[in-house]
Amino acid sequence: MALVRERRQLNLRLPLPENSERRPRFPLPLPPSTITTTNSSSSTTTITAADLEKLHVLGHGNGGTVYKVRHKHTSAIYALKVVHEDSDTAIRRQILREVSILRRTDSPYVIRCHGVYDIPGGDIAICMQYMDMGTLETLMKNGTKFSEQLLSRICFQVLSGLEYLHSHKIIHRDLKPSNILVNNKIEVKISDFGVSKIMHRTLDPCNSYVGTCAYMSPERFDPDTYGGNYNGYAGDIWSLGLTLLELFMGHFPYLLEGQRPDWATLMCAICFDEPPSLPESASEIFKNFIQCCLQKDSSKRWSATQLLSHPFVRDIELKST
Repeated sequence: MALVRERRQLNLRLPLPENSERRPRFPLPLPPSTITTTNSSSSTTTITAADLEKLHVLGHGNGGTVYKVRHKHTSAIYALKVVHEDSDTAIRRQILREVSILRRTDSPYVIRCHGVYDIPGGDIAICMQYMDMGTLETLMKNGTKFSEQLLSRICFQVLSGLEYLHSHKIIHRDLKPSNILVNNKIEVKISDFGVSKIMHRTLDPCNSYVGTCAYMSPERFDPDTYGGNYNGYAGDIWSLGLTLLELFMGHFPYLLEGQRPDWATLMCAICFDEPPSLPESASEIFKNFIQCCLQKDSSKRWSATQLLSHPFVRDIELKST
């Protein structure tokens, strides 16, 4: 169990469970070393590993490194996630899971994969869309104040991405500010599908301890009490509600600013305390939206499609995505 870090880096990750949940239930052959992509002019471009020039490191973690890279011939900028050969087996399994899911997705609200490479020596690399502002967590750490108007715009895009994923039977299972990428146009993309799951059967179990426990819904810990007609997708909606609360309040909603609990304390708070709520200064529409996300009984939680009709987001118009 990882120790809780400083508040801005809250990362109560749980280890991947043993046995069947650690084994992906869909085939995960490594994709070919190039992927042909289509750009806005309807022409096709094939990106190879040799085409990419590393500019600098964007970040480290989880057994790999993310680089900002430039295409040598087109000067297009991408992000290259490299998982190193000596990474833990579970980490490499996660990257293969992510590859499989990214190859299935095509949504303006989900990060786009432009190529996957099996690098000599054992490294695996994914070339992805570059988002120049980093993550929502990055903005929060840098002091960005998230107004309701800004959050409604962000929320509309995340919900649209979740609606797409859920309609394709994909559950993210680790939605949080650090897994939502953003650019300078405030376009956001859902990313990091290493612990996601594809639902092959309606009754596939989804109450596993993968992801970040701070953002897990009550039924992930106690499905008998809070599961209702739980189908797995409702957990992503709970995580969205906590994410919006955190961005608005500037700190994780179950904690006082600067508080550093252990994961067991946090799990008990999620299961036994009332869901966190917005301060009095928030609008009634925003408060109601959060309540629709943070119903402890998962069967009462609104779906992504239902939430897109909520007054908090339904009138959002985006000029581009």
